[in-house]
Amino acid sequence: MIPVEILENYNYSKKEVSAGTFLFMEGEQAHFYYQIVSGKVKMVNTNEEGKEFVQGTFEDGQSFGEPPLFQGRAYPASAFTEVDTVLYTLPKDIFFQLLKDHFDIHLKFTSILTKRLMYKAMMLREISNHDAKHRILALIDYMKSEYGKSDEEFEVNLTRQQLSELLGIRVETVIRTVKQLEEDGDVKIIDRKVFR
Repeated sequence: MIPVEILENYNYSKKEVSAGTFLFMEGEQAHFYYQIVSGKVKMVNTNEEGKEFVQGTFEDGQSFGEPPLFQGRAYPASAFTEVDTVLYTLPKDIFFQLLKDHFDIHLKFTSILTKRLMYKAMMLREISNHDAKHRILALIDYMKSEYGKSDEEFEVNLTRQQLSELLGIRVETVIRTVKQLEEDGDVKIIDRKVFR
């Protein structure tokens, strides 16, 4: 996201974090900008029964957790590393100075945050209004529009568990529904991978 040669001018920190480490907890005040060099971070909310609802997963080159920085608020979700992860971090005030100094990067953040907002609006609509079949197809079609090519089959790089966590439905329902989607000709399953 932010090139390292620019970060070098703003006294960034580089951290190596073990898998399973919480970077921040829901309700904590936001103080840092985070950018993934390598690894994977998951943002989640957990209910009283311990069930996770995944707000997003982030990988190499992506940043996460910025909205509370801009609002001066607490994190709406917790974030933890799924695998060993290397991060760049900047304190909030230095991050804002970087954005003031580099309008092109500020504009890039505006675009990314807008894309995330549109995704959240789409997911909220799907989760609140539609059945499992429609939710799964809507998510796959969104992913294909963002990461695939319209004239080629798209491989869904999510497990049935991840689909369950993202869509707020039980894993068993995802498994059953994906099989039904295959029977209906809406998706293909090749070597346990889903294609559309």
